[in-house]
Amino acid sequence: MRLYMTPGSCSTGIHILLEEIDNPFEAAIVNLPAGDQFKPDYVAINPKSTIPTLLRDDGTALTEFQAIAYWLARINPRARLMPGDPDGDALVMEVMDYVVGTIHMQGFARIFTTSSFTPDPSAHDAVQARGREIAAKGLGLMDKVLEGKDYVAGAFSIADAALFYVEFWADKTAIDLRPNCRAHYHRMRARPAVHRVLREEGYR
Repeated sequence: MRLYMTPGSCSTGIHILLEEIDNPFEAAIVNLPAGDQFKPDYVAINPKSTIPTLLRDDGTALTEFQAIAYWLARINPRARLMPGDPDGDALVMEVMDYVVGTIHMQGFARIFTTSSFTPDPSAHDAVQARGREIAAKGLGLMDKVLEGKDYVAGAFSIADAALFYVEFWADKTAIDLRPNCRAHYHRMRARPAVHRVLREEGYR
């Protein structure tokens, strides 16, 4: 398999899952600032021009964080990346969808890709401030989800890989992580797979 990724992005979460299941894969860097996602070779694989993209062994490409994470969990049942019961699996999907759809796409996207929300440079500060509010509120909700637990569903799951990447962004952008999220973030960083991923992506 080949993972098309950008270091320090949402694709870091998928990179972590691939390391957790210990399946051989090749990493291909997509330089977003340079516009690699719009180059014909990449568009031929992923017409959405987004990351991550997972090119599977049969030559088909899978896109969208949630879809890739779910597929990896289903084809690697021994890794136990989902709880396996209806309520536990629903919680994992609920948290993962909220992290990606709201904390990332509504919160951090306003911070990192401000111009896509407004063409007016004079409004950029307000857009970024709103993004920080959304991200902080969302992480506060996740703090409550983690109450009394080491991981989202008790044991490590695909939802934790998603939550980690926004916690990582919060740490890098000085957005406060409340106690349960802060503990989760450090717990994740202590996992061997996460340690390897951060080292491979150029972080310490």
